[in-house]
Amino acid sequence: MARGRGLLKTFGRAAIATGLVLVLSSCAVFRGGNREVPLEQLEAQPIFERAEAELETGRPEDAAALFLEVERLHPYSDWSRRALIMAAYAYHQDRDYENSRATAQRFLDFYPADEDAAYAQYLLALSYYDQMDDVGRDQGITYQALQALRTVIERYPDSEYAASAILKFDLAFDHLAGKEMEIGRYYLRRQNYTAAINRFRVVVEQFQTTSHTPEALLRLVEAYLALGLPNEAQTAGAILGHNFQSSPFYDDAFSQLTDMDLAPEAAGESWLREIWQQTIRGNWL
Repeated sequence: MARGRGLLKTFGRAAIATGLVLVLSSCAVFRGGNREVPLEQLEAQPIFERAEAELETGRPEDAAALFLEVERLHPYSDWSRRALIMAAYAYHQDRDYENSRATAQRFLDFYPADEDAAYAQYLLALSYYDQMDDVGRDQGITYQALQALRTVIERYPDSEYAASAILKFDLAFDHLAGKEMEIGRYYLRRQNYTAAINRFRVVVEQFQTTSHTPEALLRLVEAYLALGLPNEAQTAGAILGHNFQSSPFYDDAFSQLTDMDLAPEAAGESWLREIWQQTIRGNWL
Protein backbone atom coordinates (compact mmCIF):
# COMPACT_ATOMS: atom_id res chain seq x y z
CA MET A 1 0.00 0.00 0.00
CA ALA A 2 2.75 2.43 -0.95
CA ARG A 3 0.24 4.99 -2.21
CA GLY A 4 -1.63 4.98 1.07
CA ARG A 5 1.56 5.61 2.97
CA GLY A 6 2.49 8.24 0.42
CA LEU A 7 -0.80 9.99 0.94
CA LEU A 8 -0.13 10.19 4.64
CA LYS A 9 3.17 11.89 3.93
CA THR A 10 1.76 14.12 1.22
CA PHE A 11 -0.89 15.43 3.52
CA GLY A 12 1.84 16.34 6.01
CA ARG A 13 0.79 14.05 8.81
CA ALA A 14 2.16 11.46 11.17
CA ALA A 15 4.30 9.21 9.01
CA ILE A 16 7.49 10.42 10.73
CA ALA A 17 6.05 12.09 13.81
CA THR A 18 3.19 10.06 15.17
CA GLY A 19 3.63 11.47 18.63
CA LEU A 20 3.23 15.03 17.35
CA VAL A 21 0.02 14.11 15.54
CA LEU A 22 -1.38 12.58 18.71
CA VAL A 23 -0.67 15.82 20.53
CA LEU A 24 -2.28 17.88 17.78
CA SER A 25 -5.34 15.66 17.61
CA SER A 26 -5.71 15.72 21.38
CA CYS A 27 -5.68 19.51 21.34
CA ALA A 28 -8.25 19.42 18.55
CA VAL A 29 -10.80 17.24 20.31
CA PHE A 30 -10.47 18.41 23.89
CA ARG A 31 -11.16 21.77 25.41
CA GLY A 32 -10.93 22.88 29.02
CA GLY A 33 -9.12 19.87 30.45
CA ASN A 34 -11.08 16.64 30.04
CA ARG A 35 -14.18 17.86 28.20
CA GLU A 36 -14.34 16.36 24.70
CA VAL A 37 -15.48 18.57 21.87
CA PRO A 38 -18.03 16.91 19.52
CA LEU A 39 -16.76 16.23 16.03
CA GLU A 40 -19.51 18.42 14.63
CA GLN A 41 -17.79 21.43 16.18
CA LEU A 42 -14.40 20.70 14.64
CA GLU A 43 -12.91 21.77 11.33
CA ALA A 44 -11.98 19.15 8.77
CA GLN A 45 -8.23 19.18 9.34
CA PRO A 46 -8.14 18.13 13.01
CA ILE A 47 -10.58 15.29 12.35
CA PHE A 48 -8.44 14.17 9.41
CA GLU A 49 -5.33 14.28 11.61
CA ARG A 50 -7.02 12.27 14.32
CA ALA A 51 -7.99 9.67 11.70
CA GLU A 52 -4.38 9.48 10.57
CA ALA A 53 -3.27 8.96 14.15
CA GLU A 54 -5.69 6.05 14.47
CA LEU A 55 -4.30 4.56 11.26
CA GLU A 56 -0.70 4.95 12.31
CA THR A 57 -1.33 3.32 15.68
CA GLY A 58 -2.96 0.24 14.20
CA ARG A 59 -6.66 1.05 14.37
CA PRO A 60 -7.71 1.21 10.70
CA GLU A 61 -11.40 0.59 11.43
CA ASP A 62 -11.55 3.66 13.69
CA ALA A 63 -9.50 5.60 11.14
CA ALA A 64 -11.94 4.78 8.34
CA ALA A 65 -14.89 5.94 10.45
CA LEU A 66 -13.17 9.25 11.16
CA PHE A 67 -12.18 9.81 7.54
CA LEU A 68 -15.81 9.34 6.57
CA GLU A 69 -16.81 11.84 9.25
CA VAL A 70 -14.65 14.40 7.44
CA GLU A 71 -16.59 13.69 4.27
CA ARG A 72 -19.94 13.87 6.07
CA LEU A 73 -19.27 17.04 8.01
CA HIS A 74 -17.27 18.91 5.36
CA PRO A 75 -18.58 17.48 2.07
CA TYR A 76 -17.38 20.25 -0.26
CA SER A 77 -13.88 20.71 1.08
CA ASP A 78 -10.62 19.43 -0.33
CA TRP A 79 -10.27 17.52 2.94
CA SER A 80 -13.40 15.58 2.03
CA ARG A 81 -11.85 14.35 -1.22
CA ARG A 82 -8.66 13.36 0.56
CA ALA A 83 -10.58 11.67 3.36
CA LEU A 84 -12.61 9.53 0.98
CA ILE A 85 -9.59 7.90 -0.64
CA MET A 86 -7.96 7.48 2.76
CA ALA A 87 -11.10 5.78 4.07
CA ALA A 88 -10.86 3.26 1.21
CA TYR A 89 -7.21 2.66 2.14
CA ALA A 90 -8.04 2.29 5.84
CA TYR A 91 -10.79 -0.22 5.13
CA HIS A 92 -8.36 -2.24 3.04
CA GLN A 93 -5.82 -2.18 5.86
CA ASP A 94 -8.58 -3.55 8.10
CA ARG A 95 -9.28 -6.32 5.54
CA ASP A 96 -12.79 -4.96 5.18
CA TYR A 97 -12.67 -5.50 1.44
CA GLU A 98 -16.34 -4.89 0.74
CA ASN A 99 -16.29 -1.42 2.30
CA SER A 100 -12.90 -0.65 0.77
CA ARG A 101 -14.28 -1.52 -2.66
CA ALA A 102 -17.47 0.48 -2.15
CA THR A 103 -15.56 3.53 -0.91
CA ALA A 104 -13.03 3.38 -3.73
CA GLN A 105 -15.89 3.14 -6.24
CA ARG A 106 -17.57 6.17 -4.65
CA PHE A 107 -14.32 8.10 -5.05
CA LEU A 108 -14.21 7.15 -8.72
CA ASP A 109 -17.84 8.21 -9.16
CA PHE A 110 -17.27 11.60 -7.52
CA TYR A 111 -13.74 12.36 -8.74
CA PRO A 112 -13.12 10.43 -11.99
CA ALA A 113 -10.48 12.87 -13.21
CA ASP A 114 -8.65 13.28 -9.90
CA GLU A 115 -4.97 12.44 -9.64
CA ASP A 116 -5.85 9.71 -7.11
CA ALA A 117 -8.41 8.02 -9.39
CA ALA A 118 -5.80 5.50 -10.54
CA TYR A 119 -5.06 4.60 -6.94
CA ALA A 120 -8.79 4.25 -6.19
CA GLN A 121 -9.15 1.83 -9.11
CA TYR A 122 -6.07 -0.06 -7.94
CA LEU A 123 -7.51 -0.33 -4.41
CA LEU A 124 -10.76 -1.59 -5.90
CA ALA A 125 -8.86 -4.29 -7.79
CA LEU A 126 -6.91 -5.24 -4.68
CA SER A 127 -10.16 -5.66 -2.76
CA TYR A 128 -10.85 -8.61 -5.06
CA TYR A 129 -7.27 -9.80 -5.56
CA ASP A 130 -6.50 -10.13 -1.85
CA GLN A 131 -9.52 -12.41 -1.40
CA MET A 132 -8.63 -14.94 -4.09
CA ASP A 133 -7.18 -17.52 -1.70
CA ASP A 134 -10.17 -17.31 0.64
CA VAL A 135 -12.96 -18.29 -1.72
CA GLY A 136 -12.45 -22.04 -2.11
CA ARG A 137 -13.48 -23.33 -5.51
CA ASP A 138 -15.67 -20.33 -6.35
CA GLN A 139 -13.52 -18.37 -8.77
CA GLY A 140 -15.94 -15.46 -9.27
CA ILE A 141 -13.73 -13.23 -7.11
CA THR A 142 -10.71 -14.07 -9.26
CA TYR A 143 -12.55 -13.14 -12.46
CA GLN A 144 -13.62 -9.85 -10.85
CA ALA A 145 -10.01 -9.20 -9.83
CA LEU A 146 -8.90 -9.77 -13.42
CA GLN A 147 -11.49 -7.36 -14.74
CA ALA A 148 -10.62 -4.65 -12.22
CA LEU A 149 -6.87 -5.08 -12.79
CA ARG A 150 -7.42 -4.85 -16.55
CA THR A 151 -9.17 -1.53 -15.97
CA VAL A 152 -6.10 -0.20 -14.15
CA ILE A 153 -3.85 -1.36 -16.97
CA GLU A 154 -5.99 0.01 -19.79
CA ARG A 155 -7.33 3.19 -18.20
CA TYR A 156 -4.19 4.26 -16.35
CA PRO A 157 -1.28 2.78 -18.37
CA ASP A 158 1.14 5.53 -17.34
CA SER A 159 0.32 5.43 -13.64
CA GLU A 160 2.63 4.05 -10.99
CA TYR A 161 0.17 1.19 -10.44
CA ALA A 162 0.14 -0.19 -13.99
CA ALA A 163 3.22 -2.41 -13.58
CA SER A 164 1.93 -3.89 -10.35
CA ALA A 165 -1.49 -4.43 -11.91
CA ILE A 166 0.09 -6.31 -14.84
CA LEU A 167 2.01 -8.58 -12.47
CA LYS A 168 -1.07 -9.26 -10.37
CA PHE A 169 -3.14 -9.86 -13.50
CA ASP A 170 -0.70 -12.57 -14.59
CA LEU A 171 -0.73 -14.12 -11.12
CA ALA A 172 -4.54 -14.09 -11.00
CA PHE A 173 -4.66 -15.70 -14.44
CA ASP A 174 -2.24 -18.36 -13.25
CA HIS A 175 -4.40 -18.81 -10.15
CA LEU A 176 -7.42 -19.67 -12.29
CA ALA A 177 -5.43 -22.23 -14.24
CA GLY A 178 -4.15 -23.70 -10.98
CA LYS A 179 -7.70 -24.19 -9.74
CA GLU A 180 -8.62 -26.02 -12.95
CA MET A 181 -5.57 -28.25 -12.48
CA GLU A 182 -6.48 -28.95 -8.87
CA ILE A 183 -9.96 -30.13 -9.83
CA GLY A 184 -8.61 -32.08 -12.81
CA ARG A 185 -6.14 -33.95 -10.61
CA TYR A 186 -8.97 -34.74 -8.19
CA TYR A 187 -10.97 -36.38 -10.98
CA LEU A 188 -7.90 -38.12 -12.35
CA ARG A 189 -7.10 -39.71 -8.97
CA ARG A 190 -10.65 -41.02 -8.83
CA GLN A 191 -10.40 -42.39 -12.37
CA ASN A 192 -13.10 -40.05 -13.64
CA TYR A 193 -11.09 -39.53 -16.77
CA THR A 194 -13.63 -37.69 -18.88
CA ALA A 195 -14.20 -35.04 -16.19
CA ALA A 196 -10.43 -34.73 -15.69
CA ILE A 197 -9.85 -34.26 -19.44
CA ASN A 198 -12.44 -31.49 -19.54
CA ARG A 199 -10.51 -29.57 -16.86
CA PHE A 200 -7.11 -30.08 -18.45
CA ARG A 201 -8.55 -29.05 -21.79
CA VAL A 202 -9.62 -25.71 -20.31
CA VAL A 203 -6.02 -25.08 -19.24
CA VAL A 204 -4.62 -26.00 -22.65
CA GLU A 205 -7.15 -23.96 -24.60
CA GLN A 206 -7.74 -20.95 -22.35
CA PHE A 207 -4.69 -20.70 -20.07
CA GLN A 208 -1.92 -21.91 -22.35
CA THR A 209 0.41 -19.05 -21.38
CA THR A 210 0.41 -20.04 -17.69
CA SER A 211 2.90 -22.21 -15.85
CA HIS A 212 0.38 -25.06 -15.63
CA THR A 213 0.24 -25.94 -19.33
CA PRO A 214 3.05 -28.54 -19.41
CA GLU A 215 1.49 -30.52 -16.57
CA ALA A 216 -1.97 -30.25 -18.16
CA LEU A 217 -0.60 -31.87 -21.32
CA LEU A 218 1.05 -34.65 -19.32
CA ARG A 219 -2.21 -35.34 -17.47
CA LEU A 220 -4.01 -35.49 -20.81
CA VAL A 221 -1.53 -38.16 -21.93
CA GLU A 222 -2.26 -40.13 -18.76
CA ALA A 223 -6.03 -39.77 -18.99
CA TYR A 224 -6.23 -40.66 -22.69
CA LEU A 225 -3.99 -43.69 -22.21
CA ALA A 226 -6.22 -44.82 -19.34
CA LEU A 227 -9.26 -44.51 -21.63
CA GLY A 228 -7.53 -46.46 -24.40
CA LEU A 229 -7.33 -43.46 -26.77
CA PRO A 230 -3.75 -43.59 -28.08
CA ASN A 231 -4.17 -40.99 -30.85
CA GLU A 232 -5.16 -38.28 -28.40
CA ALA A 233 -2.41 -39.31 -25.96
CA GLN A 234 0.21 -39.18 -28.71
CA THR A 235 -0.94 -35.77 -29.91
CA ALA A 236 -0.86 -34.34 -26.39
CA GLY A 237 2.66 -35.72 -26.05
CA ALA A 238 3.67 -34.16 -29.37
CA ILE A 239 2.44 -30.74 -28.31
CA LEU A 240 4.24 -31.11 -24.99
CA GLY A 241 7.46 -32.13 -26.71
CA HIS A 242 7.28 -29.32 -29.27
CA ASN A 243 6.82 -26.57 -26.69
CA PHE A 244 8.31 -27.97 -23.47
CA GLN A 245 10.86 -30.58 -24.45
CA SER A 246 13.16 -29.67 -21.55
CA SER A 247 10.35 -30.05 -19.02
CA PRO A 248 10.31 -33.05 -16.66
CA PHE A 249 6.63 -33.36 -17.58
CA TYR A 250 7.68 -34.21 -21.12
CA ASP A 251 10.13 -36.84 -19.87
CA ASP A 252 7.29 -38.44 -17.94
CA ALA A 253 4.90 -38.29 -20.90
CA PHE A 254 7.54 -39.71 -23.27
CA SER A 255 8.18 -42.60 -20.89
CA GLN A 256 4.48 -43.41 -20.57
CA LEU A 257 4.00 -43.36 -24.34
CA THR A 258 7.04 -45.48 -25.17
CA ASP A 259 6.01 -48.00 -22.51
CA MET A 260 2.89 -48.48 -24.63
CA ASP A 261 4.94 -48.69 -27.86
CA LEU A 262 3.67 -45.24 -28.85
CA ALA A 263 5.46 -42.07 -29.88
CA PRO A 264 4.73 -38.40 -29.23
CA GLU A 265 3.35 -37.49 -32.64
CA ALA A 266 0.20 -35.91 -34.04
CA ALA A 267 -2.42 -38.54 -34.72
CA GLY A 268 -6.16 -38.66 -35.19
CA GLU A 269 -8.56 -35.75 -35.59
CA SER A 270 -9.45 -34.77 -32.04
CA TRP A 271 -9.50 -31.22 -30.61
CA LEU A 272 -5.82 -31.68 -29.81
CA ARG A 273 -5.03 -31.94 -33.52
CA GLU A 274 -6.20 -28.34 -33.92
CA ILE A 275 -3.91 -27.31 -31.04
CA TRP A 276 -1.08 -29.09 -32.82
CA GLN A 277 -1.81 -27.20 -36.03
CA GLN A 278 -1.83 -23.92 -34.10
CA THR A 279 1.51 -24.91 -32.56
CA ILE A 280 3.08 -25.58 -35.94
CA ARG A 281 1.75 -22.26 -37.29
CA GLY A 282 3.13 -20.46 -34.24
CA ASN A 283 -0.35 -19.40 -33.11
CA TRP A 284 -0.33 -21.31 -29.84
CA LEU A 285 1.80 -20.09 -26.93
